[in-house]
Amino acid sequence: MKKLLSTLLFIMTAISMAAQMMDPVTFTAQLKNTGGAEAEIVFTGTIDRGWHVYSTGLPADGPISATFNSGKMMDGVEPIGKLQARGKELEQFDKAFGMELRFFEQSVTFVQKIKFTKPDYNIDCYLEYGACNDEACLPPTSVDFKQKGKSPAVAEDKKEEAKKDDAAKAEEKAEESAADAASNDVANEDTSAADSTAAAANADSGRLADANQLWKPVINELQTFGGQGTSGEGMAWWLIFLEGLLGGFLALFTPCVWPIIPMTVSFFLKRNKDRSKAIREAVTYGLSIVVIYVLLGLAVTLLFGASALNALATNAVFNILFCLLLVVFAASFFGAFEITLPTSWSNKIDEKSESTTGLLSIFLMAFTLALVSFSCTGPIIGFLLVAVSTQGSIVAPTIGMLGFAIALAIPFTLFAMFPSLLKSAPKSGGWMNVIKVTLGFIELAFALKFLSVADLAYGWHILDREVFLALWIVIFGLLGVYLLGWLKFPHDEEGNRTNVPQFFLAMISLAFTVYMIPGLWGAPLKAISAFAPPMNTQDFNLQHTSTEARFKDYEAGMAAARAESKPVIIDFTGFGCVNCRKMEAAVWTDAQVADILNNKYVLISLYVDDKTPLPEPIEVEENGQQRTLRTIGDKWSYLQRVKFGANAQPFYVLLDNEGNPLSGSRAYDEDVAEYINWLNGGITNYRK
Repeated sequence: MKKLLSTLLFIMTAISMAAQMMDPVTFTAQLKNTGGAEAEIVFTGTIDRGWHVYSTGLPADGPISATFNSGKMMDGVEPIGKLQARGKELEQFDKAFGMELRFFEQSVTFVQKIKFTKPDYNIDCYLEYGACNDEACLPPTSVDFKQKGKSPAVAEDKKEEAKKDDAAKAEEKAEESAADAASNDVANEDTSAADSTAAAANADSGRLADANQLWKPVINELQTFGGQGTSGEGMAWWLIFLEGLLGGFLALFTPCVWPIIPMTVSFFLKRNKDRSKAIREAVTYGLSIVVIYVLLGLAVTLLFGASALNALATNAVFNILFCLLLVVFAASFFGAFEITLPTSWSNKIDEKSESTTGLLSIFLMAFTLALVSFSCTGPIIGFLLVAVSTQGSIVAPTIGMLGFAIALAIPFTLFAMFPSLLKSAPKSGGWMNVIKVTLGFIELAFALKFLSVADLAYGWHILDREVFLALWIVIFGLLGVYLLGWLKFPHDEEGNRTNVPQFFLAMISLAFTVYMIPGLWGAPLKAISAFAPPMNTQDFNLQHTSTEARFKDYEAGMAAARAESKPVIIDFTGFGCVNCRKMEAAVWTDAQVADILNNKYVLISLYVDDKTPLPEPIEVEENGQQRTLRTIGDKWSYLQRVKFGANAQPFYVLLDNEGNPLSGSRAYDEDVAEYINWLNGGITNYRK
């Protein structure tokens, strides 16, 4: 479990650092001939101060090892042995991974020996490495190396080729007279062929010119028009705080926390005859709880950085791990097992708190509470950190944990100040288990969201919109049935009646279930548009005002726009983009908006997280560095950055047939009237 958690957090780290576009390591690559039929591919790296690059051959559950990888076009050479690391290798125990790690600082050289197997060779390979500093880590980073040439592999082949050349020359002389006789007959044909070749070359150059025009940067023109710029998906800090506060209150009413409150308050009151001192100690106890959980959020912030980049947040491993993690949490809340920390930890901390005095004793008591209650608070904390880790704010985990801790600490302080309130407080009972099971259903529903993101990005089509909705309908329907007392889990009390709060919660859950049913036939379901897969994954759709992009390829869409003499709207979106789904459900379903998009524009949706491999990798230069675009999503993300100067989704821009902007860009905004005015303004400018 520890290894799994470490690996999961490392993936979050990688995504967060990619979002910040850091580049602390610079590599160069070259081919070094060592004589004969062997050579070395040498990757030389310079590492910024405070950063380190991991060595080769680290354990599978550790950080990213340096590895050598062959490309699809590799021919005429084969690797000899494994990748070798050269330089001053350091070794240190890493607490996060629980193992000894080997790494390099300041500089490192990785060498891969190769052997030539053919006279002509084509080297297509890359080095993949991982780098970290004391606060965060980079995602897996590749260094490409490509080179073609003649190799010293088969020297004898050259002699054979020379003999064949001599024989060919003799044969050419014998046929020379016949060729002269026929030359006059084919002269006119050659001239005609030359003209055809020239015409084809002119056509190709024309297409190339069109492509260059379509990809020409228009960042300054967009700024001239103005507009909204880009929009992230981050939540406001106060919303993250409220989310943490809600999680804390939910954790408070669980069997692992609520029964401890009267015991703790009574302990402080009996321990001190002076009531004011008892209150001070209880307040200190509450503040200690806040400090402990805020330190947890701060640790996540410092170690794992800010939020995830869409290109990696849609990574299958990342999302499937989160899905499985939430399923495990749900099973725990359903009573299948308990997620507990080693009892030796809580016992040792408890012993320390008894043997010490003063503030340290109280702090250790609070720490014991955190350990003992982990079976209930752990899944809630895990779910909270998963939710806020992709919000784009580096302080989001800390703010979330602050809200969680305050909610958890309030009753301990409040009941110590006013002990009489304990008499009117709800007694421990089966209702607390109902809260746990309800949270289990909710976590199970959100697990499907993470699985859906991976499914969309990789095109598996195992969780299309109607399948997703069917599962949610079953989950929330069963939740309503459970709250009415018709469904029992192993740890539920027999004969427990449905109380009034449970009845109203059951009614809400069942009503929500009924609300989702029309979505199976294409109803937009705006309330859950941020979670459900997009409408274009729906097999059966009766919705008449739905809007779907005619093209998902930029060049093909622009060609259609020229043929139809229509303006273009580019929709930079993503399978894992929450705000994109909100815009499609809240704005694009409007009848007037749908009519404009479907009939007056050519709509092109470009998914920046599409993992479909390109037919051939594309080499580009960006910010003075060579990059390789390997997937369709890479290509569209590159287009958005270089042409429009943006990298967040949703991002909408209106263009003419030559790729020039007709208006300012637009981001996430559910104001339908403003969206219609923006679209009409683009049409007006196009006609001018």
